[in-house]
Amino acid sequence: MGCTSCGSGGGTPGGCKNNGTCSSGGCNKLEVYDWLANMEQPNGQSPYDIIEVRFKNSRKGFYRNTKNISLQVGDVIVVEGGPGKDIGVVSVVGELARIQVRKKAPGFKPMEAKRLIGIAEQEDIDRWIEARSLEKEAIYQARTLAVNLKLEMKISDVEYQGDLSKAVFFYTAEGRVDFRQLIKDMADVFKVRIEMRQIGARQEAARLGGIGSCGRELCCSTWLTDFRSVSTSAARYQQLSLNPQKLAGQCGKLKCCLNYELDMYLDAIKAFPKGDNKLRTDKGSAIHIKTDVFKQEMWYAYEGEFGSGGLIPLHPDRVREILRMNKDGKKPADLKDYVDIVEVEVEPDYENAMGQDSLNRFEHIFKKKRKGGNKPSNRNRNKKKGSGDQNTGNPQAKANPNQQPKGEGGTTAAPAKKKQQRSRPPRNQGPKPAKENSNAPKAEGTKPNNPNKRRNNNNRRKKPNNSGDNADKK
Repeated sequence: MGCTSCGSGGGTPGGCKNNGTCSSGGCNKLEVYDWLANMEQPNGQSPYDIIEVRFKNSRKGFYRNTKNISLQVGDVIVVEGGPGKDIGVVSVVGELARIQVRKKAPGFKPMEAKRLIGIAEQEDIDRWIEARSLEKEAIYQARTLAVNLKLEMKISDVEYQGDLSKAVFFYTAEGRVDFRQLIKDMADVFKVRIEMRQIGARQEAARLGGIGSCGRELCCSTWLTDFRSVSTSAARYQQLSLNPQKLAGQCGKLKCCLNYELDMYLDAIKAFPKGDNKLRTDKGSAIHIKTDVFKQEMWYAYEGEFGSGGLIPLHPDRVREILRMNKDGKKPADLKDYVDIVEVEVEPDYENAMGQDSLNRFEHIFKKKRKGGNKPSNRNRNKKKGSGDQNTGNPQAKANPNQQPKGEGGTTAAPAKKKQQRSRPPRNQGPKPAKENSNAPKAEGTKPNNPNKRRNNNNRRKKPNNSGDNADKK
């Protein structure tokens, strides 16, 4: 059952990419795994009538199932509020709820607990979703009212009751705050019963949630329920730098995870000699700088040489040996004589034999090599010789009458048979030639010109190139 803030209907959270199948139970906070779900009750024993109900964020409560309604984890139920009715989700039932009561509420009295009314109907769920939709705008208006009254408080969260009869505002403050006028103003604006509840910085982070510096969700909003005090000595035992920016969490206090491995460090440090004793040598006295628990090393430095980086790593057994010598009145010559030399296996260096790590290893493939090196192209060579260019159409270009034209593909074409024909000027260039006089005497051995036949021959003949025409003119 997904939470109502990201639910898309049908019990499947819309904001969760795992669709409610992740290890933390989807969008639920402080989810509890019922490892006693498959256990059957002994014959004649009634099930435990106390259930654990989870409300918005990390708020939970124990309620009494007086009607013996069969419930499962994730059912939406209606319980008694204060006053009115409230809606929550069942988180623990059965014998596991008995263990939770002993652990979380040692002084819990079952007869004084609030009762379960029944399973929520669709009307109750619709009203519950409407109450959640009003909380975002209510928190902004409440903060505005608090700023106008100049109250030194931070309103972090608001929770409407399931029947929209009451709104609980959670705030943090360093001291006492007189919010009587604030309650009156909020009652006039929201038209519901107002309740103010002060919480600590850790509880605020647990309710709001977030992502820690480790990249995971905050422990206090997912599984951690008890907040133990964390001191700076926990960081000293673990050889951590006392930097408040790194040691503090989103709540502004020291991170709770500093206590997770503290017991292991305390047990490991017992095998080391105390670091408050100085090691006396002929070269001078050495003081303890730090201890590496994992490498089993204690780092010492001579007085006055710590700033120069003269740190000497010693095994704890060597330190005990030097301390026994100092107790007997003896001094070693130098601490470096007691440094254990560890042979380090030299790994073979990485060789880039094939040049696979070069970033420009593929550049030579895409470069086009020019044939002939820096020699000029055929077109440039023809221009230097003075041959006419078909693309330019320069009538003044010099042409070589003996030059053979090239065919397709750059190959030299076979020489064509030369025909004796009269050269004609190009079209639209220069004056037209004068017509021959028919009365003029004809040369011997020549045939009379047939103008029709010549016109047909001209139509079949291709247009001559400019280079050839210029050559004939010359």
